[in-house]
Amino acid sequence: MNIIEELHKRIEEQNLWDKKISLKRNEYLKVAGTIETNLFYIISGSLKISLHDDREEYIIRFGYKNNFLTALDSFFTEKPSEFYIQAIKKTELKVISKQNYFNFINQDADLKQLWNLILQQLILQQMEREKDILISSPKERYNRVLQRSPQLFQEIPNKYIASYLRMSPETLSRLKKS
Repeated sequence: MNIIEELHKRIEEQNLWDKKISLKRNEYLKVAGTIETNLFYIISGSLKISLHDDREEYIIRFGYKNNFLTALDSFFTEKPSEFYIQAIKKTELKVISKQNYFNFINQDADLKQLWNLILQQLILQQMEREKDILISSPKERYNRVLQRSPQLFQEIPNKYIASYLRMSPETLSRLKKS
C-alpha cells in the first residue's frame, strides 16, 4: 500500500479539499516569515523548499506530482516558517486547511495510524538526508539519492539537484556521465 495514495484517496472520498491553486514557474507558495495553515497535494509540477541567507539558497527538499507538501515547522507550531516554497515549473495543487485535515484524521484510528506512518517515513527520509549531507564524497551523495529517489532526476532540473546535493552543477554533470 502506498500510504500517500491512500491518504489522498481518503481525502478525495470525503471531498475535503478547500480549493485548488495554480502557481507559475518561479512563483512562491510560501515565503519565510509567514505562518502555514494548509497542507498541499501536488497534482502536477514540482516545487523546492529552501532556506536563504545573504549569499546562498539552500535547497532541503523537493515536492512533485502525487505528494503532499507544507512548511512543516510552521504547520506544526503555528509560528512563522523560515522556509521558502517555490514552484520550479507550473504547478497545480489541492489545498486542505490544517483544521479540516486534523478534524478528518482524528475521526478514525486507521487514519491516525496512516498519518503516523507518513510522519515516520518523513523522519526516516530526513535522517537519510542528513547522512547524505555528512558523507564527504559527492559520488556517494549522488548514488544514495539516485537509489532512493530516481524520480527526482526526471522531475527536477540539474541545477536544483546539484544545490540539494551540495555540489556544483558541473560535478553533478560529470557524475551523471560516469
